[in-house]
Order: sequence, then structure tokens, then C-alpha cells
Amino acid sequence: MTDTEGSGPRARVAWWREGAITATAFALCLLGGAVRVDGTLSPPPAAAYIIAVVSCAVLPVRHRAPLAAMAATTAGGVLVPLVGLLLSPLIVAPAVITAYSLTARTERRAVSPVSLTSGALLVASTPLFGALSWQDASRIGAVAALPLVAGVLGHSARNRRAYLAAVEERARRAEQSRDSEARRRVAEERLRVARELHDLVAHQITLANAQATVAAHLFDTRPEQTRQSLRELVETTGHALDELRATVGLLRQSEDSAAPAEPAPGLSRLPTLLESFRRAGLEVSVCQEGMSRPLSPGVDLSAYRIIQEALTNVTKHAGTGSARVRLDWKGDRVTITVADDGGGAGTAPTASKGPSASKGPSASTVSDHPPGYGLIGMRERATAVGGHLSAGRRPEGGFLVSAQLPLPPAKDATRRADGATATKGLMADMATGGGEAGDAP
Repeated sequence: MTDTEGSGPRARVAWWREGAITATAFALCLLGGAVRVDGTLSPPPAAAYIIAVVSCAVLPVRHRAPLAAMAATTAGGVLVPLVGLLLSPLIVAPAVITAYSLTARTERRAVSPVSLTSGALLVASTPLFGALSWQDASRIGAVAALPLVAGVLGHSARNRRAYLAAVEERARRAEQSRDSEARRRVAEERLRVARELHDLVAHQITLANAQATVAAHLFDTRPEQTRQSLRELVETTGHALDELRATVGLLRQSEDSAAPAEPAPGLSRLPTLLESFRRAGLEVSVCQEGMSRPLSPGVDLSAYRIIQEALTNVTKHAGTGSARVRLDWKGDRVTITVADDGGGAGTAPTASKGPSASKGPSASTVSDHPPGYGLIGMRERATAVGGHLSAGRRPEGGFLVSAQLPLPPAKDATRRADGATATKGLMADMATGGGEAGDAP
């Protein structure tokens, strides 16, 4: 059987390491068997070879069966005095190695075997009769202490490996978290860009389509109004190209631009938005209740885009020439509703009552296009700022879009006064642009 490319070199290194450790332990055992009581060396007897072979033969299996290897090496050390050899630190090298491996690889039940090994070697090396010299005492102490020292070192090595493994695991999880966060941010940014492009293109192209429809309808009967519709069509497409160029330009920038960016649209630009729909032939009436308050940038942009998309849907699908917008400022929320009395989704708009034409085309054709992402985008915008949006057909006919968006708390009277002034100014602008304070939808 051949090893894989990844495991072959690793397995060979492990076998070489185990072979080197076993050979070193065997040499130390033989050297310990050659030591005599007076400190001289002599050729190791046959008993020394037997002890070395028995003790070192179990070293390769100490990782798979650490307790069995510990018992075998301890028994070999205990037999040393019985066969007439001197029990020294060199001859118990296999027991020291197994003590280290046991504590380095076993989390539990490691202290007791090492302590028993140390005690057994201490008892075996202590003579039953006669006085002990300081040399004998130091030798006995070293024989009993070496397994304990090896156990402490093995425990430290295991703790260090566990610490490094925990650090690597935390680093891996942190890297995964960063990758997940990066993917989430990319997905959110793609969704945001898709929403912005959809709102921009859908609004401007819908207005351009309505103006072109009016121009085609009045081409033969009212040339002057046709020219007016074409001029408005050129202006609308020019605005669409400018906004599209600005949006794509931001996406292509690799660094922050030093040029000042145009502020995001909000309810302050609502009169201009309504006027663009009126030029396309859609009459829009506006009704406000309550005292308005300054909105956060995100809520302000969401309110503007929801009204824009709802009126765009009316122009495209409702089959009517009028719509009603209501802003109800109450408590901690502003409720925005856009309603129409048309035939609902599935019909094209009827261009009528615009400044470009007193009568628009009355034919309403069923759309063959698949459903778009207008309602999805409006719901996402409302949810993103902590609000809620609902949409559906009205029992009395037509379609209704209702969005509830959160309001910032009114902190002082000055701010409320500023809000009241802004409300009056906004209503005045709407009235100037041709809107009326209509009934609630």
C-alpha cells in the first residue's frame, strides 16, 4: 500500500523519530547496566541486554497504550536490582520516557501511574540492610525523582499544545468570521446598489415612457403640446443619464472622491418629485396631518424612495391619471400612504390631465412583462430603517401602499418649531406645484 502525498513524508518522519528515541533509550539502558557500585564501567552482562530489550520494546506503542507501556517499563526497572544490576537513572530511561509521554498525551489518570512508578523505583533502589552513603542517597533520589520531573514536563508540553491549538482555533474562527462579515457586507452593498439603480431607472424611464406616449398620441392633433412633451422627454432622459452616470461613477471609484457628493434625496425634494409626475400626466394630491419632525438620513431617503416607487407603479400599472399621497405624523412614527383608483397591477397607465395634454391616451393594455422588484425594494427599505410596509388592492378599487417609518424623538420646542416651519414650507411648495390637500386615501 502506498502512502498519499500528504501523509507519506509525515509518516516517515514519525518512524525515524520513534526509531531514534528507542535506540537512544536502549543505549542508555546498556550504559546503566555497565555501571558498577564503585562508579567503574564494565561490559554489560546478559541481564542488562534483557532488561534493555524488554523495556525498550514497548516504547513504540507508548502513544497507543500509554498505561501498558508505563507498567512494562516500571516492571523492568523494579527487576534491575533483582538480577544483580545497579538501579541508576540511566537504566530507568525507558520509564522516564513513558512517564513523559503519558502526561503529555493523557488528560486524565496520568498523575497516579507516574507517582506509582516513582514510588516503585524508590522502593526497589533502597537497600534493605546497611547504611546509605551520600552517593547512594543521591542516586536513589534521582531514580525516584526523574519520572516525576518527566511527568511535570509532559504536563507542561500538553498544556502548551492545548494553548496553541486554542489560539489557532480562535484565529481560524476569526478568519471565518471576517470572511462571513465581508461576504455579508458585499451582499448588502449589492442589494443597496440594486435598489438604488432600480428606483432611479424605473422612475426616470417610466416618466420618459409616459411623456413619449403623450407625444405620440398628440402628434397629429396638437403639435405644440407634442413639442412640449418632447422637450420634457429630453429633460427627463438627461436627468436619468446624469443620475446613472453619477451612480456608476461612484461604483467605479477605488478610493473616496475629493469632490463633494450630492446629498441623498429626501422629503425636502418631494415637490420636485411630484412635479415630474405631473409633467408625465399623473395628477397627485397631497395631504399631511400632524406636525412633521426632522428625519434621520436613512429614514428620509427611504420615505422619498417609497413615494417615488409607489407613484412610479401607479404611472406604469394603475390605468388611472390620479393618485393621492398622505403623510401622517403621529407619535413616534410617520405613516406614508399612496393610493389610486385605477384597475390595479397588470394595466398600463392612462396619460391624462397633464400640463402637456388635456386628454391622454385612453387605451390600457395588459402588460406582458414579468413582475418586478418594486414592492420588494420598498419593503426592504422600510424594514432596513425599522419600519413596516404593506401593499395590496383596496376593497373599493385601486391599489394602496402604506409604510410606517420611525421618527426621532422630539427633544425640545425649538426643534418642533423648526419642524412646523418645514411642514408649512413643504405644503406651500406642493401647492405651488399644482398639488392639493386631498382626502386621506
